[in-house]
Amino acid sequence: MASERPVRSVYYSSRFKKSLERMPNFVKKAFLEKEGVFMRNAFYPLLRTHQLHGKYKDYWAFTVIGQHRVMFKFLNKECDVGLIDIGTHEIYK
Repeated sequence: MASERPVRSVYYSSRFKKSLERMPNFVKKAFLEKEGVFMRNAFYPLLRTHQLHGKYKDYWAFTVIGQHRVMFKFLNKECDVGLIDIGTHEIYK
């Protein structure tokens, strides 16, 4: 994916929705702030967006706050994304 590319639309998986619901309020608040940044530019440096490796090589992640990340996948070249999960590095297991 090219850098400095806005996200066209976001789809939220049921797993993501459930995980977000269980997050502490400070993580929920931070996610809402970072989601706006992510929509404007998925590769904005503050997000530390990076591609995952191994069995998750088709997925990406960005930092919400501290050790909390959002795992997502680019669905097409138009920059539609699916948010897969939110949590600490445990989401990769």
